[in-house]
Amino acid sequence: MEKRLTKVIKMRLTFIGAAQTVTGSMHLLDINGKQLLLDCGLYQGRRKDAYEINKNLDHFSPEKIDAVILSHAHIDHAGNLPSLVKKGFEGNIFSTFATKDLCSIMLADSAHIQQKDVEFVNKKRKKLGKNLFEPLYNFQDVHKTLGLFQSCNYHQRINVLPGVTATFYDAGHILGSAITVLELEEKGKKLKLCFTGDLGRPNLPILRDPEKIPDVDYLICESTYGGRFHDDFSVSEEKMAEVITKAYERKAKIIVPSFSVGRTQEIVFLLNRLFDEERCPKIPVYVDSPLSTSATEVFRLHPECFDFETAVFLLENKDPFGFEKLEYITDVEESKALNGKPGPMMIISASGMAESGRILHHLANNIEDPNNMVLIAGFCAEHTLGRRIVEKNEYVKIFGDEYKLNAGVTVFNSLSAHADSDEMIDYLSNLDPERMKGVFLVHGDLEQQEKFKVRLNEELHFKNVFTPAKGDTFELV
Repeated sequence: MEKRLTKVIKMRLTFIGAAQTVTGSMHLLDINGKQLLLDCGLYQGRRKDAYEINKNLDHFSPEKIDAVILSHAHIDHAGNLPSLVKKGFEGNIFSTFATKDLCSIMLADSAHIQQKDVEFVNKKRKKLGKNLFEPLYNFQDVHKTLGLFQSCNYHQRINVLPGVTATFYDAGHILGSAITVLELEEKGKKLKLCFTGDLGRPNLPILRDPEKIPDVDYLICESTYGGRFHDDFSVSEEKMAEVITKAYERKAKIIVPSFSVGRTQEIVFLLNRLFDEERCPKIPVYVDSPLSTSATEVFRLHPECFDFETAVFLLENKDPFGFEKLEYITDVEESKALNGKPGPMMIISASGMAESGRILHHLANNIEDPNNMVLIAGFCAEHTLGRRIVEKNEYVKIFGDEYKLNAGVTVFNSLSAHADSDEMIDYLSNLDPERMKGVFLVHGDLEQQEKFKVRLNEELHFKNVFTPAKGDTFELV
C-alpha cells in the first residue's frame, strides 16, 4: 500500500481515468470550492465495460464541473466531452487553437461512428430479442460542446478559475498537443502543478520537439512507455520499405489501423519520402477515413506547429501529405470497392486500436488471407482488437464474429508519438527534485509505471512517486 500525502488542505487531485491503464484520461482538481477537470477522454477496451464507464462518469457531477483543460484532441483524452456537456456541464473548455480545430471534426466523427456501430449491433440484438443500445452522445451534443471551447496560444497565461492560471507548452505529441503548467493559489498557499498530457518524442518528422517546462511542485506524468524503449525512427523507414517491397512482390494488401490524427499524417509523410527517394516500389495507398482526410486538411492549416524539416519541405513547394498513387477516400461505396481490388496496395484506416470505424471491415475482409499483412503502427491498450492482433491471437472477434488471423503481423515501435522511458527521463531531468513534492504516474499499465517509478527514484531522485488507481485522491500541500 502506497503512502499518501495526508496533510489536510482543500486543494486535492482525484484520478478518474487513465489510472493504471492507457485510456480514458480524466483527472479532477478541487480548489477554492471549484472543480477543474483535466481531460475528458473516452475509455477504450472491452465494449461492454467501456460503454458503462463512458456513460456513467463516476466520481463527480458533470453539472458541478466549473472548467476543463484539454491536453489534446485524441479521443482517449477529448472523446467524452460531449457526454459531460449532455449531463449538464456548461463551463469553458480551454485548449490550443489546433486542438479545437481537430476536436471540431473528431468529436463529430465519434458521434457518427457511435451511431453507425450502435445501428449495426442493434440489428443483431433486435433479432435476438435483447435490449437495444443508445450512442453516448449525438451531433447536437457535439455542437453544444464546441461552443464552449476557449482557444489559447502556447505560452499565453490563461485565467481559468479563481486561484487558477494555466500556460500551455508544446508537447510535440500531435498537432496542438499541450503540456499544461497550472499556477494554483488557495488561502495564501501557492503551488505549481504540471500535467504532461501525452508527451511526444524528439526528432520525429512534422512536429516540433516537446518544450521544456519550468520547475513545479507537483507533476502528473504520462507513462505509456515507462519501461519500454523505441527503435530509432530510421528503423521505421527501413522496415516500411521492406514491407512495401514484400507486398509488391506478393501483390498483397497491407492493412494499417491508424489514429486519424498524427499517426496517419506521419505514415503518409514517411511514404512520401520513401517513394520520392525511390527506396521501394510505388504501390497504391488509400487513406480510407473521412476523419483522416479532414484531419490532414487541419494539419495544412497549422504550419506554425511544424518543425524545421517540414517547413523546408513546404518551401520546396512539396505537399507533405500528398503524392502520386495516394488517394483519400471518404465515400462509403469507394471504401467497399477496395475489397474487390487486387493488391498490391496499402489501406490506412481508423481507428488506431482497431476498435471502431472502417478499419474493422477491412480487417474482416483481409486477415484470413495469409498473403496479406497487418501493420500495427502505435500502442494498443489491453482488451482492444489491436492488442489481440499484436499478440497474434489465433482467432479474433470483429463485430461479434470470429476470424482466423492468418495475415502476417508487423509492429512498428519506432513510429510511436509517445516518449519512451529514456526520452521521458531526459525530458524530466531538468526539474528540481528538491522542489518536487509529488509525481503522479498516469496513462500507463501498472507494470510500465512501476518500472518508470524506479528510474525516477534512482536516477532523478524524485522522492514521492505515486501510481494512483481509479478514484484515488491526493491532497496537495
